[in-house]
Amino acid sequence: MSSQPESEKEKKYFVNIEGAEEPWHEDKITVPQIRELGGWDASQPVVEVNLEKNTERTLEEDDVVTLKPGHGFAKKIKFQRG
Repeated sequence: MSSQPESEKEKKYFVNIEGAEEPWHEDKITVPQIRELGGWDASQPVVEVNLEKNTERTLEEDDVVTLKPGHGFAKKIKFQRG
């Protein structure tokens, strides 16, 4: 039996990596995990793109991004190589 409440197990997260939605199992993701999902080289910077505000910021190596469940969030923020 899992120690997580039922509602936590049902949440699904998605990460938009250069236009492709990748499923994710946690509510947080690190820069190295984003690179791994995208199949990017470790030397490449990761850029967070806010599609609502049309802004970009380069993430630091130790940044942790908090995700919201569902596809809607994935469409508002995406990640790309710098």
